[in-house]
Amino acid sequence: MTVAEAKRALRTTMKAKRAELAEASPDAASAVLRHVALRPGLRVVSGTMPVGSELDPRPLMRHLASQGALLALPRTPPRGQPLTFHTWTAQTRFVRTAFGLEEPAPETPTLVPDLVLVPLLAFDRTGARLGYGGGYYDLTLRTLRAQGAVFALGVAYAGQAVPHVPTEPFDERLDAIVTEAGWIDANAS
Repeated sequence: MTVAEAKRALRTTMKAKRAELAEASPDAASAVLRHVALRPGLRVVSGTMPVGSELDPRPLMRHLASQGALLALPRTPPRGQPLTFHTWTAQTRFVRTAFGLEEPAPETPTLVPDLVLVPLLAFDRTGARLGYGGGYYDLTLRTLRAQGAVFALGVAYAGQAVPHVPTEPFDERLDAIVTEAGWIDANAS
């Protein structure tokens, strides 16, 4: 089985598992708050609007904003380009994309995040992450890391952990993962 085939198989399994975890743990997004504080030097936090059964990062984003962080949400560019990040405030106007996602309107001012809350389907303790297969976060993290320091924090249910995520050379690792059960420092593995 190739790495790409292993990823496809794991995606199928983990989509179903994550849906079960979301139903069984409706308070997981609130539980995550116990495990995260804004680290010195991190001022701009990017998260996402949750899709499907993803653990909702918005409570964590609001928690970090209460500690002084500026908030941003991504816009999805054409394939092969990194995500762009746009200011998220109560006044932000949203538009629905071709993917059916709610994103900040194109004219919303941009920000460069130093903390990126990354959605995922599966993760392992080394920071390997299985996403949806579009490569947007890999390219975006690579681009941000080339420009300077950025901390990539996976946001997930504890049950999304697997012993090993199959990876390819272009896959970017997470620095840490936070779940309702705690903080996992991927750099310590």
